[in-house]
Order: sequence, then structure tokens, then C-alpha cells
Amino acid sequence: MITLEMADEKGVRMTEDEKFNLITRNLQETLGEDKIKAVLKERDLKVYWGTATTGRPHVGYFVPMCKISDFLRAGCGVTILLADLHAYLDNMKAPWSLLAKRTEYYEHVIKAMLKSISVPLDKLKFVKGTDYQLSREYTLDVYRMSSMVTEHDARKAGAEVVKQVSSPLLSGLLYPGLQALDEEYLDVDAQFGGVDQRKIFTFAKKYMPHLGYKERAHLMNPMVPGLTGGKMSSSEEDSKIDLLDSSAQLKKKLKKAFCEPGNVEENGILAFCKSVLFPLSKTGEFVVKRSEENGGPVTFADYKALEEAFAKQELHPGDLKAAVEAYLNCLLEPIRKEFDTPELKKLTAEAYPIEKKKGAGNAASAKEGNTEELSPSRLDLRVGKILKVDKHPEADSLFVETVDLGEQETRTVVSGLVGLYPADKLQDRLCIFLCNLKPVKMRGVMSSAMLMCASVQEPRSVEPLTPPEGSSPGDRVFFEGHKGEPDEQLNPKKKVWEKLQVDLKTSDKLVAEWQGNTMMTKLGHVTCDSLKHAPIC
Repeated sequence: MITLEMADEKGVRMTEDEKFNLITRNLQETLGEDKIKAVLKERDLKVYWGTATTGRPHVGYFVPMCKISDFLRAGCGVTILLADLHAYLDNMKAPWSLLAKRTEYYEHVIKAMLKSISVPLDKLKFVKGTDYQLSREYTLDVYRMSSMVTEHDARKAGAEVVKQVSSPLLSGLLYPGLQALDEEYLDVDAQFGGVDQRKIFTFAKKYMPHLGYKERAHLMNPMVPGLTGGKMSSSEEDSKIDLLDSSAQLKKKLKKAFCEPGNVEENGILAFCKSVLFPLSKTGEFVVKRSEENGGPVTFADYKALEEAFAKQELHPGDLKAAVEAYLNCLLEPIRKEFDTPELKKLTAEAYPIEKKKGAGNAASAKEGNTEELSPSRLDLRVGKILKVDKHPEADSLFVETVDLGEQETRTVVSGLVGLYPADKLQDRLCIFLCNLKPVKMRGVMSSAMLMCASVQEPRSVEPLTPPEGSSPGDRVFFEGHKGEPDEQLNPKKKVWEKLQVDLKTSDKLVAEWQGNTMMTKLGHVTCDSLKHAPIC
């Protein structure tokens, strides 16, 4: 039988060293260990963890929940900040109209998660950001901090957390300062978060003393890869498992999860075992139930043993996924049951309303007067391999390319690259193609996709975009922060492509972006060779 709950150490008196070891175990980095030890000599530590109430929490949230359980077992006073104001300031990821509902949803779902791993709620304090961040004192401190923080430092501090765009809103620049001030106004000794928060933590260490407040310690969890191998993200559907996913949805997502035999790097399945399942195991073990013909059941005493077996390919990805599926269902079932009420179903629908798009033939939507959302998720962008390049028989400036886009049949693509990009460099190259434009006849040859290139006029230069290494024809290309299915075909009368194309360009790091949102596949970023700040078309 699968057992998932924290070992109960109630009544066990811990030494200062034992408390310190429990507080800091499994962390990637700790800043201010001396401060933690000094506090523990006098009293229990006070810690806070904040979460911006934006996208729906996913199973990756069990990573901080495990550490919160550790803090409580070590006797810490723990505050969970529902950072509603932060959620709005981060490029309005949570619209003001939905903020209250999303904050309420977060509190319910986090409490359900903690109960599912046997964490007593009476030891926790939940605080909503706007309950104190709109006060006179806090506001004056925001102004005081803004008088000493440069734009450079504010932007640098939020680089890993706040959505980055070429012309940032002032709200995003305020974000790191507010997070630093929270340490004082929540009256804590340490702030806990992911290692992606490190720049904000060092910002707080630098500027809080300038305001006359003490410097705090900072505890950082490792970032757990998503199921596709990159960061687990609320905004990228395939990268995460929602806490309310059914067992069937869970099985489907795990089946698609990246888990290459022998590959222990960027493996979201293994990372979840390391950061969640082993720490939550009452016995400290991980059990894989296999059929006798596949080697029979096997028990791993610690994560190192599991990783070594997988690296040596002694454990098949399918068996690992099946074991993780069983453990996850054990974790999620109490949460599903708690949210299976009319009240919480209504709250979920109000906090995260389904986006309605007026598709072709959707008369009901048209009657309601809904407008189509202008989002890059509507673009059907895919990795394609150019199998053959020929000169157009009727046009000196055009190439005719035969492209494998992961479909049963190849597509023909006409590109105006003659004299701008060598044919031999296109041959057998992986590129990015826009596949849902209306096919168009170009000088007698029908073109059914568009080759995506970065391009500058002075001096004239064109470079095809390049997918991440290891990509395959048909791999989907998406934009970080935008989810949804692409249109079956873009309506040329609506000028969707033309409106979206205006904000497509490369960054100073040669990464393709739309309004600062990275273009990527499950394997990483889409780039170009050398053209910076170049329009993409």
C-alpha cells in the first residue's frame, strides 16, 4: 500500500542543530545561516512564504508545501502570504476584477494541499497582501524605497520573476521593493522561496538596512522541471498537472511527459520524486510495482538509489511513470474531494473563467458579441525540416522548399530568400514554420506555410529562426505565458497574423519573443544566429 504523509515528530524535543538541519534540508541555497542559528539559540524561527495569486496552482506547489511542513516540524512560526497585489503588479497577470476570487481560490487550495500531507493548519497564519500593503505606513515605505532604488537595480532584481518586456511598466519595477518590505511588515526572521527569487532576496539584503530595517535570512528551494523538461509553469498547460485534474487527465499528462531512458537531467518525473515524494514518504522509501516479467516490485531506500537505477536503465520510464501516477493520485484525491462541492466549483469557475473565442461557425458566440483574443497562442507554429530546396521556375527571388512538419505528407513552402540566404544552408535544416495561414499561390506555386525569419533592412540581412537542439519535425512552438489551441486557419480578413507580427522580434540575447514573451518548444528557446532586436516575419 502506498503511504504518503510526513513522519509525525510531535512531542519530540529537538536540539538547535536538529532544528537547523530540518529547516535547511533539501534547499538549493541558504543566505544568512548565521542569522538563523543566532535566532534558534533564543527562540523558534519565524518564516514567511509568499505566492502571487495568478495562474492555478499545480502539483509543483507540493515542493514548497514539503518545506513548510519541515519548518513547522522544526517549531517555526510560518506565515503564508497570499500576494494579491503582487499578482496585479506583475504585468497584470491577475486582472483586478478576478483578484479577490483568485486569492480566495489560492487559500482554499493551499489549505487542501497541506491537509492532504497531514500538515496541521492551526500552526499556520494566512495573510492577504492588500490587508496591509495599502496602509499609510507601508505606502510611505514604498515611496522611501523608490527614492533610493535605481531603475537598473529594480529591473535586475525582478529579472527571474517579473515578466520581462522591452518597455517595462512601473508596476513591475515596484514589485521587488514590495516583496522586500513584506519581510518587515510580516515581522519574520527569514523569507522562503524558489531559487528563481534569489535576485529579489539579495535586493532585500541590500536595501532593507538602508530603510533602517534588519537584514533577514533567505531560504531557497531548487526549481523543479516541468513534465516537458523546462520550468513547471501555470501558463504552459502541458508542463504541469493541475491539482484538480482527474485521474484520467493525470494519466494522459504523465504519458506525454518527457522521461527519456537513462536521462536524469531536466527530468521532471525524477525531480518530483526527489523534491516531493521522498520527503513525504513516511518510510523514506519509494515503491515501484512492476509485473514479475518486468523484474517484479522494487523498493528504493532513497532518491540516489532511484536515480542510479534509472541512469543505468534498470528502471523503465513506463514503470517510473506508473509509480508516480499512483503516488500522485494518493496526493490529489483528498483535494479533488474537497473541491467537489457546489460552492468550490463555483469559486473555481469565477476565479478562472474559461476564455471564449468566437470561432468559425460559432453563431452563439457571435450573438453574444464576444471578440477574439489577440494572443500568439492562435498561431500554429511548428518545427519543420527542409528536405529539398529548388529555385522557383517562374520567379528569380523565390525558393520552393519541401518541408517535413511531422504530418503524413510534406508541405510546399515558397520563401523569398534567393540572394539573402544560401540554399545549401537551408537544405536539411530545422526551422520554424507558421502553418495555419490560408494557403496562397505564389507565381503559380501553392505555398501552405511560412518560414519564420528574423530580418533587418540596413544592411539587408535575413536569418531563419532556429529551434532548440534535439528538436524534431512537428514539435509545437509556443510563447511563454500564453496557452490555448491555435486557430484551425487564420482568417485573412481579420488580419490576425499582421496584428501579432508587429510585436514579434528577437531580443538582445538572440531569443525570439512576442511582447517580451519567449518563443519556445518543450526543449527550450527559439533563437536566431546573430540579428538582435530584429523583426520576425
